[in-house]
Amino acid sequence: MQIFELNNGINIPALGLGTFQMSPDQAQKAVVAALESGYRLLDTANAYLNEKAVGRGIKESSVARQDIFLSSKLWPTVYQDKTAVDKTLQRLGTDYLDLLFLHQPAGDFMAGYRQLEQAYRDGKIKAIGISNFHGEKLTQLLEQAEIKPQVIQVEAHPYYPQKDVRETLIPYGTRVMAWYPLGHGDKSLLNEPIFTKLAQKYGKSNAQIILRWHVQMGFIVIPGSTNPAHIKDNADIFDFELTADEMAEIAKIDQNKRYYIPNDAREEQYARMQMDFEAQK
Repeated sequence: MQIFELNNGINIPALGLGTFQMSPDQAQKAVVAALESGYRLLDTANAYLNEKAVGRGIKESSVARQDIFLSSKLWPTVYQDKTAVDKTLQRLGTDYLDLLFLHQPAGDFMAGYRQLEQAYRDGKIKAIGISNFHGEKLTQLLEQAEIKPQVIQVEAHPYYPQKDVRETLIPYGTRVMAWYPLGHGDKSLLNEPIFTKLAQKYGKSNAQIILRWHVQMGFIVIPGSTNPAHIKDNADIFDFELTADEMAEIAKIDQNKRYYIPNDAREEQYARMQMDFEAQK
């Protein structure tokens, strides 16, 4: 499995398992299957309500905790809760996280970021992440952050390669982690002729070509699946390399098209949502 070095010297696998929209039972089984298939990066969140299940999956596997890169996200309702990081660790059954994000640029996100910075200094987290930040809020956070973020998790795929965000983050060395890496299952993206052509050339699926593109773009990529066969196939992308000309050809299909449309009003609504993290199974 290929690794990337973050701006603080920490290594992170280039590919991992995303657990968005997985039930606790699905998440636990997917984690076990992923670890058995060689995955070492797992991503969850307070809001996914499956952190406890991810922790159980890690314990059920034969892989030692120190060999796993584990990331989660704080929900906006707990940005000012001084116990939020510790509670997240408790749900996951671990005494540290390799990466902890702010999930949304909503509410008092700078208070949340100060929590992450303190947790980083205390050794409770090894890297700081931000998720779904863009525009003025991203600029504000970068200007005020005492410890610049190591990772930003955003929607990214060949139709939307996040040019503006990447350019903003160049001075900081913050690396992109891509969600919706396959375009939220959009068949028009998956079936682009360039991917079909390259899949035939390399003996891979169209999805594997896209995931390989992510890695060569320097993106950490976290496709989600509950199917063990698909989980295994998603990781089978490290035995070939797209050429510079092929990467340039893929760049031509950029449509600046996103599937999730940021909306400040909706983000503020997220911040007011009350979620009972402790009640998760």
